Order: sequence, then structure tokens, then C-alpha cells
Amino acid sequence: MDTFRIKTHVGSDGILKFELPIGTANVDCEVVINIQPNMSREEWLAFIEETAGSLADDPIQRWPQGEHELRDEIQ
Repeated sequence: MDTFRIKTHVGSDGILKFELPIGTANVDCEVVINIQPNMSREEWLAFIEETAGSLADDPIQRWPQGEHELRDEIQ
């Protein structure tokens, strides 16, 4: 399996178009596409500011976990 990483641009029509020569012909293959939109530094910082401390008024409560099982030591 080969992994190819390319950066491309999605046009105003919302359609991603790309060509990727892989060096083989007349073979069956499976193609997996993982879309990861890039977030600018300003967008990321705005997200952090918006969500930071969002649980401050509603703290998470961890209930008692009980006792764990004692097991024989592995030799």
C-alpha cells in the first residue's frame, strides 16, 4: 500500500477535482479519501476562546469506581 498526500483547492462549485499518477495501470485498487479542512490560526484561537471553560458552571462529576480485583502476579 502506498500513501499519497496532496494539498488541493475546492472550487466555488464545492467539487474537489484532482489527478494523481500512481505509476501502475490496469489494476484494481481501493482509494480512501480523508478530507481535513485547514483551519487558520485565527479560527483555531477563536474556537479555543469560545469553548475554553465551557464546563466551568457544570463540572463533570466522577462517581465512585469501587474496588478493583486483585490478581495473581505474572511470573
